[in-house]
Amino acid sequence: MKEGSVTLTTREQRRLMVLNQVGSGLLSSQQAADVLGMSERQLRRLRRAYEERGARAVAHGNRGRRPPNAVAMAIREQVVSLATGRYQGFNQQHLTEMLAEHEQIDLSRPTVHRILEAAGVASPRRRRSPRARRRRDRFPREGMLLQIDASPHDWLEDRGPRLSLVGAIDDATGTVPWACFRVQEDAEGYFDVLRETVQRKGVPLAVYSDRHGIFFRTGNHKLSLEEQLDGRRHPTQFGRLLEELGVQLILARSPQGKGRVERLWGTFQDRLTSELRLAGAATIEQAQDVLGGFLPRHNRRFAVPPGDPTPAWLPAPDRRRLNQLFCFKYRRVVASDHTVAFNHHRIDIPPGGPRTSYAHGTVDLHQQFDGTLAVYYQGTCLTKILLPAKPSGQRVYLNLGPSNPRIPPLPEPVPEPLPTLQTAPPAAPRLTRPPWRPAKDHPWRRY
Repeated sequence: MKEGSVTLTTREQRRLMVLNQVGSGLLSSQQAADVLGMSERQLRRLRRAYEERGARAVAHGNRGRRPPNAVAMAIREQVVSLATGRYQGFNQQHLTEMLAEHEQIDLSRPTVHRILEAAGVASPRRRRSPRARRRRDRFPREGMLLQIDASPHDWLEDRGPRLSLVGAIDDATGTVPWACFRVQEDAEGYFDVLRETVQRKGVPLAVYSDRHGIFFRTGNHKLSLEEQLDGRRHPTQFGRLLEELGVQLILARSPQGKGRVERLWGTFQDRLTSELRLAGAATIEQAQDVLGGFLPRHNRRFAVPPGDPTPAWLPAPDRRRLNQLFCFKYRRVVASDHTVAFNHHRIDIPPGGPRTSYAHGTVDLHQQFDGTLAVYYQGTCLTKILLPAKPSGQRVYLNLGPSNPRIPPLPEPVPEPLPTLQTAPPAAPRLTRPPWRPAKDHPWRRY
């Protein structure tokens, strides 16, 4: 801009035109004041300033001045340095929160956006154009519906193995009760998430999931004899857990049906991945530690109030009942020697209990996730053992001796040490014999 020139906005140009018309007599002072929306007194002051200073009097007096609330240049440079250095890859909203929490730089998101835009730093997350969809209303009460899913993703990037994040989100509030990292999506991860949710919040009324084989059995496999006698397909381990808890299982027919948990993974893959990178997490244990501190902050940031403040969580069972529910259950038939086969192991059933002999009887095996196996007969625990690692090429026989009814409930350790495992001795080598030949006077040789 040349020296002595001034740039006027559209509004200021309109004022200048009206002042010129007043000076030429085309408009009166009252008419000009009405057009510009000001009083006659203010119009007279504006005309007097225009006659003294020209068009500069119409421009705003703060034109070219630095605002008193402007962000200092040192802070602007620090924000750009952190955005391209330590917090590289953070989206601008997440970056604003991290600056206020860890760097004591309290700025609004639009301010951070303007600073980065002026420095040529673009947002790492690109937003897709919105699409027309029908919106489903949230459930009114917390605990009425829990959406669960897993997200296989390169959470640790190049620092560690590829993991799957298993988690749940409440449909009414958008809070995440619990989540955990697993090597892959498995039933044990869903058991862990649901147990932590039950212990922290309570039992939900319904669970919404996809059609993974962990949740229900498809119609491809042939019905077993027991299923034919029962007239239905037996549930999976997770489906059996929901039935015993009294939780309804709802299966989605498309990813858009459970869009709330799908959008949650988009947020986690952006924010959680950045915080895992910031913490330098390289193992699944380190990633779980970072996740434990991330979830409370995420819930405070993204939680919404429910339509009905009364929670719908059902009371959680006691600890002993939880241990009986959150485990893998198998049904076995006792052999004639009072042993039960399970995963290449032979488990001796000690004498005592409601029956004198359990041979050919049906028992239930409860496999806990800490390696403990409990044998139940009609609700009575017969014995609890700790399964050893499977030896190569040998069958293991577990001789437990008499039953101990004072064993505390799981997951407390068994007070008595486990007895020494007795492995089956190797079979003696067979002696090779020459083929049998009848004697010369044998009756066979008489003919």
